[in-house]
Amino acid sequence: MSSRRPYRSDVSDARWALMEPVFTAWRAARTGPGVGARVHDLREIVNAILYVNRTGIPWEYLPHDLPPYKTVYDYYAKWDADGTTQQVHDLLRERTRRSQGRRPDPSAAVLDAQSVKTSSNVAEADQGIDAAKKIKGRKRHLVTDTLGLLLAVIVSAASIQDSEGGRQALDQVAAQHPGVVKVWVDGGYNATTINHGARLGIDVEVTKRTAPSGFQPLPKRWVIERTFGWLMQHRRLARDYEALPQRSRTMILWAMTNKMSRALTGESTQSWRTPPAESGRLT
Repeated sequence: MSSRRPYRSDVSDARWALMEPVFTAWRAARTGPGVGARVHDLREIVNAILYVNRTGIPWEYLPHDLPPYKTVYDYYAKWDADGTTQQVHDLLRERTRRSQGRRPDPSAAVLDAQSVKTSSNVAEADQGIDAAKKIKGRKRHLVTDTLGLLLAVIVSAASIQDSEGGRQALDQVAAQHPGVVKVWVDGGYNATTINHGARLGIDVEVTKRTAPSGFQPLPKRWVIERTFGWLMQHRRLARDYEALPQRSRTMILWAMTNKMSRALTGESTQSWRTPPAESGRLT
């Protein structure tokens, strides 16, 4: 760990110990001509990515005591392209499930979508309008296990119907998590999604509301609403700032990596409040 003052988004020693073997193996495999000097600490690269993810700042606004933003983004893009980010995420998901007494591979899941506004650097072709929610931007189609941990994510224009994005998400689940045989959805998914799931060997069930109005946590499906809440704790995800849909997906993976690593080490999500002992107030 560097001697600089830590940021609240930095990974602790315990959290870094969970991720470090994957990143160390990645660096060890990059040998031969053309490989640049290994100047930067990989832990500091991860700290910089989580700083952007948690605070929502543009890459070029990274503090000067972190590695240069172009270097950080280069690692971020390479780890996305070669599957390293996905590998770290999946490793932590498996460990989180085991810590909760679950099998590594789930058999049931929940599917839902979330529309978010986009920033000005997103191409018009990658955006759309969600007429139901009156949002112009992108839509995140998520599949989680029954703990709310991410299994699949598709990022599309907000104009894409839930059922269409849901079918793509089910394809991803069937390919990557063949043990999933049950998926719960809400009333926004039509018969085409149910039939598509049946062709994949997945029973898709619509969970309907029982109360005519007002807030009511829906059985089985409430866990994915909590997952959306976890994502919103990361300001980079409160709006979609990524020029490429794939980068939006990667930011979601990093947010869940942050969440799971904290849960595994017993560290609660950091708040942005100044602790009373540091504020100068009497307690």
